[in-house]
Amino acid sequence: MPGSRFAMKPRLWLFVGLPLVCGCGAGIKVAPVSGVVTLDGKPLANAHVVFQPETSAGKTNVGVGSYGDTDASGKYTLKTADNDQPGAVVGKHRVEIDLRQAESDDRDPKTRPPAKTLPTKYNRQSELQFEVKAGGSSDANFELKSR
Repeated sequence: MPGSRFAMKPRLWLFVGLPLVCGCGAGIKVAPVSGVVTLDGKPLANAHVVFQPETSAGKTNVGVGSYGDTDASGKYTLKTADNDQPGAVVGKHRVEIDLRQAESDDRDPKTRPPAKTLPTKYNRQSELQFEVKAGGSSDANFELKSR
């Protein structure tokens, strides 16, 4: 039947061609990344660390970004944003670090402590970079200054 033969081609393309078009996982390597964030020499707790891969000449699909949150000792471990796989894409990254605001039951703004912030050069206008090597890194450390 001629109609059924033609109908199979679009389905075949969908299963064979779509992964090639998307580049889903094609040649993108992920490596484990962890480190410590300090502010003025002290561990920075409750910081949100984001690694965003940067494009380079000839590379249009550089992969997904990664994130992690620091604990009380400033330590963090990255996970990919798409499926929480441990690590970050191998290559050069723009890094943003911002503070997570603690939940407060205090609804009176006069008695609420002021929100802590970091200079914009660490987040919205980040100057931070890190290159993830194929073997990963346990020393992706960032020493921030409040001024």
